[in-house]
Amino acid sequence: MANNPPLIAHVIYRLDIGGLENGLVNLINHIPEDRYRHVILCLKGYSDFRDRIYRKDVEIIDLKKREGNDFHLYYRLWQQFTVLKPDIVHTRNLATLEAVIPAILAGVRVRIHSEHGREFDDIDGNNRKHRLLRRSLMPVVNHAIALSRDLESYMHLKVGVPKNKLTQIYNGVDTEKFHPSAEKNNALPFSKSGLIVFGTVGRMQPVKDQTNLVRAFIRLLEIRPELRKTVRLILIGDGSLKNQAAALLEAAQCADIAWLPGARDDIAGIMRQMDIFVLPSLSEGISNTILEAMASGLPVIATQVGGNEELVMSDKTGMLVPPADPEAMVRCMLSYLDYRPLIIRHGKTARKSAVKHFSMDAMVRAYLQVYDHGHQMTKMTGN
Repeated sequence: MANNPPLIAHVIYRLDIGGLENGLVNLINHIPEDRYRHVILCLKGYSDFRDRIYRKDVEIIDLKKREGNDFHLYYRLWQQFTVLKPDIVHTRNLATLEAVIPAILAGVRVRIHSEHGREFDDIDGNNRKHRLLRRSLMPVVNHAIALSRDLESYMHLKVGVPKNKLTQIYNGVDTEKFHPSAEKNNALPFSKSGLIVFGTVGRMQPVKDQTNLVRAFIRLLEIRPELRKTVRLILIGDGSLKNQAAALLEAAQCADIAWLPGARDDIAGIMRQMDIFVLPSLSEGISNTILEAMASGLPVIATQVGGNEELVMSDKTGMLVPPADPEAMVRCMLSYLDYRPLIIRHGKTARKSAVKHFSMDAMVRAYLQVYDHGHQMTKMTGN
């Protein structure tokens, strides 16, 4: 087995900056090389995010999906599965679930599917078409993985996945890479002593709703104009909301106390530049950035959606607010600004929680248990 470990074909929509993709990269980087080989099949290409994979033996294949319904895509998937002969095919989220059909036709015995979060057009999971598609294909999936208890409940109760075919696995965080620091980096903005920096990291798309945070920041300064001297805002990420967020800050004459540099590779260092992390999303699975913020010793203000409630212990490691409610967010921001020892107290507890409950090792062990069980099935059936 050590000379020729079993092959996992991971099917994703696109390999680019994102929580799902970050989780996949972490998993591949931390699974021992003598346990499994990996190939990534991308429906819509990849960016230089691929460089975050340390292993040199991981092939990344662009299937060049056309816009709209690309029925020839299924043939290309079948071709790849036939040539690669993977022991396991692992699809992620609804966009790739249909890949299990060409996997079956190519003779792949083990099909695993994981749900990482909901689509923007189905935030509550009530889209009938999406639910029926999952219901129709899950019977030919050998095992399903849900990243949060919220998604686990949805998959069991609304999609009908039996509990014995369903495992809930939290994302893991690298607590050595993401860690607290008493010093701020003078090479980055807002390193001056005495500043309180609110920040967020993520794709700047409507489902992440960074404009909610921007509106809350602007409102904070309307209520308490004297805070302009001490509060700052960092928004890391690219996407359709970036220009909108920048325009709101410019119109409110706050652009000089905010930093929007786009996507960055030095997230761990930038986290240490922040004092309070904010996640304003309309929907979430299990947020990698919340875990990274917790590991960095930051208190977290997060919207009360998806798996956020499973990560943030309200009034212990942070605060939870309703989605799309900037006034509620302002109240939380003021709670920290008016009693600053709370920032340190919640941050320390957040760090302890990240180390104890969301380690990378725990995540890898859980995935290996699912993969090993699947591989045993192929050996028993003579694949």
